[in-house]
Amino acid sequence: MIPTFFGISLIVFIVLNLAPGRPGAEGEAGDVAISARGEQTQDSYRIFREQFDLDKPVLLNTRPWLTTDEVRRDLEVAAELTPASIVLRIAAQERLGDLGAYAVPHLMAVLDAADAAGQLRLRDTAVFFLGPSSPRRLIDPFNPVPGPALRAYNDAVTAERGVLGSLRYGFDAPEVEKRRVIAGWREWYAGAKRRFEYRPFEKLRLLVTDTRFAKYWSNLLRLDFGISLTTRQPVFSTLVSKLKYSMSLSLGSLALAYLLAIPLGVVSAVRKDTRLDRVITVLLFMLHSLPSFFVATLLLLTLSRASSWQALRLFPTGGFQSSNFGELSSWDRLGDVIWHLALPVACLTYGSLAALSRYTRTGLLEVLGADYIRTARAKGLPERIVIGKHALRNSLLPIITLLANLLPAVLGGSVVIEYIFGIPGIGQWTIDSIHGRDYNVIMGVQLVTTVLVLFGMLLADVGYAAADPRIRYR
Repeated sequence: MIPTFFGISLIVFIVLNLAPGRPGAEGEAGDVAISARGEQTQDSYRIFREQFDLDKPVLLNTRPWLTTDEVRRDLEVAAELTPASIVLRIAAQERLGDLGAYAVPHLMAVLDAADAAGQLRLRDTAVFFLGPSSPRRLIDPFNPVPGPALRAYNDAVTAERGVLGSLRYGFDAPEVEKRRVIAGWREWYAGAKRRFEYRPFEKLRLLVTDTRFAKYWSNLLRLDFGISLTTRQPVFSTLVSKLKYSMSLSLGSLALAYLLAIPLGVVSAVRKDTRLDRVITVLLFMLHSLPSFFVATLLLLTLSRASSWQALRLFPTGGFQSSNFGELSSWDRLGDVIWHLALPVACLTYGSLAALSRYTRTGLLEVLGADYIRTARAKGLPERIVIGKHALRNSLLPIITLLANLLPAVLGGSVVIEYIFGIPGIGQWTIDSIHGRDYNVIMGVQLVTTVLVLFGMLLADVGYAAADPRIRYR
C-alpha cells in the first residue's frame, strides 16, 4: 500500500503541477519596465509563490548548475534588448522570477559587466530582478506558536527583506540614485556571497530535495497537507472538518446499497427467470440508466419544500442540518440529520443497486449448482438455511471485490450531489477549489480518495477470509 500510495501521489502531483496556468498569476505585474507601478502587487505575488513553493521545480532542481549566460539571455529578452514576442518576454520574466537565490550570483555578474560596458538598460533590469531573488525565505510562516529560534530567524529575515526592499529604483530614476542603489547591492553581496556558493555534494542534494514534490512529501510525513491558496487555512484541519459531512453521506449510501442489493440479488437468483426476476432486473437497470444530477433535481422539485404540491413537501431543499440544530436533543439531532440526508443518500444509492444485485445473483447462481449445496439439500436442511448459511456466504466474493472501488466512487459521486443539495462536504469544497486553482486542496482530496481505494482493497482482502474459510493469510 505504501509504494502504491507514493506512486499515485506522484502521478497526481505531476498532472496538477504541469496543468496550464499559474496559481495567483492574475496578481503578477506583466512588465519589468514599469517597476514603480505595482511594486506592492509584485511583492505580494512573490511572497505568495514562495510560501506555497510554487516557484520551485516540480521534480528535479537543476538550478544549482545555472550559468550566467542563461540568465543574461533571459534578461535581454525581458528588457526587450532581444527581439521576442510578448509571450516569450513574459515567459522569460517568469523564469527569472522563479530562479530565486540561484540567480543572485549571475545577476550580480551581469550587473557588473553591463555597468562596465555601458549597457544601462540591461544593468537596470538585473537590479530589478535582484530585489525578489535575494531575500531569504521565511520558515513555517503560518505556525501559530513559533519557538524562540524560529521567531528569531524569521525576524532576522524580515529585517533583511526590509533593507533589500529599499534597494530599488524606477527605470526613469536619476543616475545618481541608481548608483547609490547599485553600491548598496554590491556592499550587501560582498557580505552574503558565501550563501550562494554550493559544493558538489550539496548540488546533488538540492537536485532532489529543493523541489515542490520533495517539500510536499516532507509535509505529508507530518500529516501536513499545506495551506489553502485561497483561504490561507490548513488543508488537513479543513479536510477533517468536512469529512463528517461527506462520510455521513457516502457511508450511509454504501450501507443502504448493500442492504438492498444483496436481498434483491438473492430473490432474483432463487426465482431465476420468473416474472419477479424480470421485473426486478428491468426496474434496477432503469434506475441505473438515470444520471444522478437529473434524479437529484427531480427529487428536489417533487419531494422537497420547493415542490409545487403542498402534500409532497416532505424534505428540506438542502443543507446538512436545521438552523435550530443546537437546541435539539441527541435523538432529535440524529433524526434531523437523517431527514436532511434522505434525498441525497437516495440519489447516491440507486445507481449502484443494479450492479451489486446482478453480481449477487450471478455469484449465487454459480454456488447453487455446487455439490455441497446438493448435499445440504439431500440432508433435509431447510431452504432458508441452505441459501442463507451455505450458498450466500460463498457467493459474496464478487460483492466484496467491488468494495475496493465503491468507497472512492461514492465519494466521487457525492461531489455533484453535495453541490446540488448544498451540503458543505468535500465535494462542494473540491469544486470551489478547482475554480480557484487551489492545488493544495485538490491534492489533499485526491490523496484521501487514494487512501479510500487502498483501504477498500484491504477490506476486500479481509472480507475474503471472513466469507470463505478456504482463504487464509499467513
